[in-house]
Amino acid sequence: MHHEIHPSASPATIELHNHIKDALINSFANDITGSQIDYDFPVFSVAKNRIHDVLEFLKNNGDLGFTFLTTMCGVHYPDNTGQEFALVYQLHNMEKNYRVRIKVFMADKDLTVPTATDLWLGANWMEREAFDFYGFRFTGHPDLRRILNMDEMNYHPLRKEYALEDAGRDDKADKYFGR
Repeated sequence: MHHEIHPSASPATIELHNHIKDALINSFANDITGSQIDYDFPVFSVAKNRIHDVLEFLKNNGDLGFTFLTTMCGVHYPDNTGQEFALVYQLHNMEKNYRVRIKVFMADKDLTVPTATDLWLGANWMEREAFDFYGFRFTGHPDLRRILNMDEMNYHPLRKEYALEDAGRDDKADKYFGR
């Protein structure tokens, strides 16, 4: 497992990270593929086939109690062969003010994961947005369809395979947008 701690991480965040890591390793062993601290945020990477189990564990474990799904979004890493796409779930334990980020990476050929709507009703629109903009498929989702773009679109516009601007313009090169 890859493990990395940002130099500015506080002792409290390091302690929280280690506590969550121990709980995840005890329950999921090799399915936790990475851990790190980004600034002051514990982050764990999870095997795709166990993402729902890990999310359910983090929500229902009385000691951890990450009962609130703050956000879930897609990411496209076109140069990351075999793991071109990721879903990122940000969870919050409001009582203790703990936060954690869970990432799951997948190949562009298989963007299917189980829905989290059975854990958090708020995942409904978040998953629809990830479907709409990136093409992720959420098995068991109650109504997976576009949410912001037109139904007639036959592509997913936030994938980095599309130019950000009209190719005829030279004043707005992709390099200005982090590409």
